[in-house]
Amino acid sequence: MHSAYGDIILSLYQPSTLPLLGFAVSLLLTLAEQEKAKQIKISALECLQVLVLQCDCQEHRHLDEDEAQQCGDLFASFLPGISITLSRVIAGDIKQGHKATVSAIRLFYLIVGLVMADKQLARIPKSKEKLLVEHSKISELMIHRGPDWTKSTAEKLSLLLHKVVESSSVHPHWKVRLELVELVHHLLRNCSQSLVDSFSHLLKALVGLVNDENSEVQSRCNKVLQGIAEQRIVAQSRALADVLSENLHSLATALPRLMNSQDDMGKVSTLSLLLGYLKLLGPKINIVLNSVSHLQRLSKALVQVLELDVTDVKIVEARRSGPPGPLQQGVQKGRCQKKYFRFFTEEKVFQLLQQVCRVLGYYGNLYLLVDHFMGLYSESGLYRKQAAMILNELLMGAAGVGVDFLQEREVPPSMDDLKRSITSILDEYMDQTNWYLVTSIDTEEGSPEQSVQHLGLAVRAGGTSSSALHLSPEPPVTARTMNSNIWQICIQLEGVGCFAAVLGKEFRLLLLSALYPVLEKAGDRTLLISETALGTLADMCEACGYSSVQCLINENSDYLVNGISLNLRQLACQPRASQVLDTMLRHSDASLLPLIEDVIQDVLSALDQTYSSQASTFLRVLHSVMTALVQWFGMPSTEEHQQRQTDKGQSRAQSQGQQEVTLTSQEVERFFLDYISQKKIAEGDLPDLEEEEEADEVPLAKPEPNSDMEGEAPMPSHAQLAKDVMERCIHLLSDGSLRVRLKVLDVLELCVTMLHPHGNHLLPMAHRVWPALVTRLVNDDPLAVLRAFKVLCTLGQTCGDFLRQRFSKDVLPKLTSSLLSQAPVSARAGPVYSHTLAFKLQLAVLQGLGSLCEKLDMGESDLNKVAEACLIYLSAKQPVKLQEAAQSVFLHLMQVDPDSMWLLLSEECCPPWEPPHASLQPVNLSGMGRPRNELTDNVLLLLQRLQQQEGTAPSSSTQQAAPS
Repeated sequence: MHSAYGDIILSLYQPSTLPLLGFAVSLLLTLAEQEKAKQIKISALECLQVLVLQCDCQEHRHLDEDEAQQCGDLFASFLPGISITLSRVIAGDIKQGHKATVSAIRLFYLIVGLVMADKQLARIPKSKEKLLVEHSKISELMIHRGPDWTKSTAEKLSLLLHKVVESSSVHPHWKVRLELVELVHHLLRNCSQSLVDSFSHLLKALVGLVNDENSEVQSRCNKVLQGIAEQRIVAQSRALADVLSENLHSLATALPRLMNSQDDMGKVSTLSLLLGYLKLLGPKINIVLNSVSHLQRLSKALVQVLELDVTDVKIVEARRSGPPGPLQQGVQKGRCQKKYFRFFTEEKVFQLLQQVCRVLGYYGNLYLLVDHFMGLYSESGLYRKQAAMILNELLMGAAGVGVDFLQEREVPPSMDDLKRSITSILDEYMDQTNWYLVTSIDTEEGSPEQSVQHLGLAVRAGGTSSSALHLSPEPPVTARTMNSNIWQICIQLEGVGCFAAVLGKEFRLLLLSALYPVLEKAGDRTLLISETALGTLADMCEACGYSSVQCLINENSDYLVNGISLNLRQLACQPRASQVLDTMLRHSDASLLPLIEDVIQDVLSALDQTYSSQASTFLRVLHSVMTALVQWFGMPSTEEHQQRQTDKGQSRAQSQGQQEVTLTSQEVERFFLDYISQKKIAEGDLPDLEEEEEADEVPLAKPEPNSDMEGEAPMPSHAQLAKDVMERCIHLLSDGSLRVRLKVLDVLELCVTMLHPHGNHLLPMAHRVWPALVTRLVNDDPLAVLRAFKVLCTLGQTCGDFLRQRFSKDVLPKLTSSLLSQAPVSARAGPVYSHTLAFKLQLAVLQGLGSLCEKLDMGESDLNKVAEACLIYLSAKQPVKLQEAAQSVFLHLMQVDPDSMWLLLSEECCPPWEPPHASLQPVNLSGMGRPRNELTDNVLLLLQRLQQQEGTAPSSSTQQAAPS
């Protein structure tokens, strides 16, 4: 065959030689199927390929149309035998090796592509040509490729092709799968009309191999698909489009079952097949969408597959514990919360589902799709989350964002079309029944807010807005329900971010309706909702051209503040205005203050009128305001205050050093007179105390001109606001609700921090707040005591000497007795004790007491009380954190009176030491010679720290006697 050339070879392919060719074909097929030797089997297949003029060599000239037509008529007689035998070889034992299988597949599609070629079949005459009389028997062997034969043969080939595809698509060797891609490509290119019924199997194989594990198979498969799309084979063939549509319908019907039964790899293959069908349909996808049956089947399949797993209680439990820092420090644009689905866990599966939705949006009728899925969104609460996810992806696909397509669409949707669709979706998302859902059972939220949330829950459970009229009986609020509601809100927030990305700067026109609700959710107490809303704000900034969230808020602050002001006046209906204000304050700067001053005054006025019912909500607003004011104005003043305290301590140390150097008899006399005076004060000699206070005020009067000037100058607006807020806190400190008292104490602490540069105003306010604060410290719930002690520590840092006598008389005895009574309990307790409220209270008191005594410059008797109460906490039996806190108390007390602290500690444990000179008598302390006990380690550590401290500072005569 290879030696022949020109027209000579064609003389073999005449009707008269049909029996001879048949014998050769039969012999070669028998060898190919039954021969055990691999090389002989492969050689037989290659020889048969040459015999049917389909060899790969370049020496033979290509057949023209007439010659190919003649060969096709001749080989049609052999097609049944060749195709059946080759299908058995292809599906045969894997031990025959991949080369034989590859050769069989190549021969199969070459012979089928020749005989069933669309171009040849189109030229076949309707009636069979009659041969000469001597060829009458041969005429019976000749096949007339008419319409009936073509239809019958196509049906039989469809069965064989299905068998070939089934075996080859899962063959372990990649070259077999690559040859299968070539089979599909060859037949689709040459036989797209004659074998149209077979393409259900062929296209399924082709699309399924897109995600093949071998990169060469993947690459070739993608090129074939790209070529099909570019040549518009499907777009120009209604029959192929119908086949794909039926395949799509069948796959959509089976999709929920497959996603529930297959493993993750099987789910990826199934979804890749679905995505491939949609890509191949391309612009013809509307054939599917315009069919009610197809659209419903596809949409219900997507909705069922995307069902979320809402059983995780952690979603509900995760709460925003406190006001986070500025948004720019932690929020990434375009961030999407990780979702957990019921039917799959692999991220690749979700990405394929996203692509399916985006391809639908890219090619499909946008209004039809949005209308259909909005119907599912409103139909039932079971579908709402999935429908919202699909709508978000549809709009992204319609805008061409992140879509992997094979061919460009004909007419993209206009910006007006996108805007109309997005506006209708946003109206539905932000409807009260879908936006305000129960996400927690928290009495802190207050009854008005709960009533609005219950309204949303009733609608969510019923599925239609008409059910909002029937609020009784309310369905039970379970963790599953709240989890589902949280995810629904998050998906809708992600949708707002997607819509902003789709519209770009055109989204600015929708900010009036979208920004306020998103800010509400950014201030939500549920962590997942808050984080998602912050990510949405970042997306809105990027889309609308704002440089930061602060810029976004400041540019739209007038509209936002107006909305907050109106809603605060109708707090029963709009309980979340405080969340919007909180978010604005956290992510803006001091330039916002002039706009919100009137709002804050409205809040204070409303608080005066409704403090009994709405105090908790208003206090949240005031806490947000004061937190922002401290962040904007308070921190530099605090640093200056600490610097002034440091300078004061250094100057006092320097003066002590000078006194040591130039000590006179008059100064010694003055020292003892002062000591007597202090002793009388410690014993409660009040007349002397009042005289001493008057004497103390004399040196403070030196900077009087400056303080008078400050008093005459108007207070800054932020300080005046802090004073007004503190006025209300004084009255609410005795509220019957523990939650209210806790919030008041938090706000009060911020007010004190804010007012400390304005002593003329702070001290009178501190005087007024003191009686109620003392009650919270000595006679209240441990939680309130804990917060009140924090306020006390802040007052001590800012008011100083003003509180010394009050603290000593009203608070210190209670604190020391409480520490002494709790010490045995904590010493006996196990590791669980560190999680109790009693432990936290002990720890807080010990951590703050030392610095408080140092700031207030307490007298010797009070310092001794504190030291005696804290000494037992140096025991090794106490929890480690309490030991460390007790050490910090003594370190602070050493700063105030190192001599008495040294003496107290040395009486507990003191290492033996020799007098520095022989003329000095030895001093015997009670701590010398004591055996080791639970206090020894911590006491020795403190004595060592004291020695180091005294070694770096001017030492007094008493300190020089300390052991070295």
